[in-house]
Amino acid sequence: MNASTMIAAALTGVFALSGCLFSGNSGAQNISVAESFEGGVNPYLWRASLDTLNTLPLTTADPVGGIINYDWKSYPDAEGERIRATVYILDSRLRADGVKVSVFRQVQDNGQWTDAPVDQATSVQLENAILTRARVLKSSELS
Repeated sequence: MNASTMIAAALTGVFALSGCLFSGNSGAQNISVAESFEGGVNPYLWRASLDTLNTLPLTTADPVGGIINYDWKSYPDAEGERIRATVYILDSRLRADGVKVSVFRQVQDNGQWTDAPVDQATSVQLENAILTRARVLKSSELS
C-alpha cells in the first residue's frame, strides 16, 4: 500500500473527530463555524478541510482565496515515500463541486526525491470526506 492510498484511508475516518463549535478561553462562549468565519469561501468546507487533513502539517491557509497548503509528510508504513496536499475551496456555497483536492507524491531514490503518480481516486476520496464533514458541521448547527 503506498502513502497516498494510506493517507486517504486514514483521513477518511478523521472527519468525525472534531466538533462543530470552536471554543475560546475558559470564559468565552462557543461560536459556531459560520459566525466565526470571515473568509470569502464556504465556512463549512473550510473547517471540514482543516479537520479532514489535520494529520498533515499545515503550511499556509488563505480563507479569502480559499487555498490551504499542506507540507510533505512521510508515514512509517510507506518508507521512501512522502505526500502533500493542496485544498481549493471554489465556492461560497456548500456544493459538491465546491472543493478540489490535489495530492502530490514523491518517492526517494538514492537520496533524491522524485515525483511519482498518485491514484486519482485519492483526491476524490478526500473531497468526499471533506464534503461529508462539511454537511455534518452544517447540520449540527441547524439542529
